[in-house]
Amino acid sequence: MDWARIGGELDKQGCALLPKLLTRAVCDELAARYGDDAQFRSRVVMGRHGFGRGEYKYFSYPLPDVVAGLRERFYPPLAEIANRWNAQMEKDERYPATHSAFIAQCKTAGQMRPTPLLLKYGSGDYNCLHQDIYGETVFPLQLAVLLSEPERDFSGGEFVLTEQRPRMQSRVEVVPLRQGDAVIFPVNIRPVQGTRGTYRVNMRHGVSRLRDGNRFTLGVIFHDAA
Repeated sequence: MDWARIGGELDKQGCALLPKLLTRAVCDELAARYGDDAQFRSRVVMGRHGFGRGEYKYFSYPLPDVVAGLRERFYPPLAEIANRWNAQMEKDERYPATHSAFIAQCKTAGQMRPTPLLLKYGSGDYNCLHQDIYGETVFPLQLAVLLSEPERDFSGGEFVLTEQRPRMQSRVEVVPLRQGDAVIFPVNIRPVQGTRGTYRVNMRHGVSRLRDGNRFTLGVIFHDAA
């Protein structure tokens, strides 16, 4: 991974694209897990909660090897970026060097339920703009991997980020993804350099309406839930 590029894109655009992070075979294998309820701790139907349309399932522990591996491998360099961001925003919190140490902090805060998830969308489904915050202990960056192929498996369903800037209109970023591509993006806030110094912008993400087909996504969140 070119972490200098990734960090630069996160600083400038609020997201970073990782092409072909997972192979088609791995994507198909992960998507096929959706039908096995034994691998998951809960299922959420978005329409019941006003989250949009579609559904998702949270994995239970132990996580599949590929999901656990993504958490462990991506956390250390992302923690360096997160610590740099907190310093720029004059926040005192700093994140430990390893994911296991961070998960220990989650447990101390009473957050012990795994948050990596699979999302499933069908024709007409969408995900409202939101933030994935599950307790007081929050890691500020997360990862999403598209497991389906646009125009083959579905159409529409673009990944969308919004950036709410102080005293300004919101900015929208649409991230084009192919099967196996990943995007790194903020959970809630990020620093932006302005003419009068660094200020904080509020970030939300979602998925636009699917026109047809089925779309599966892997979400990798680094903090656990209360």
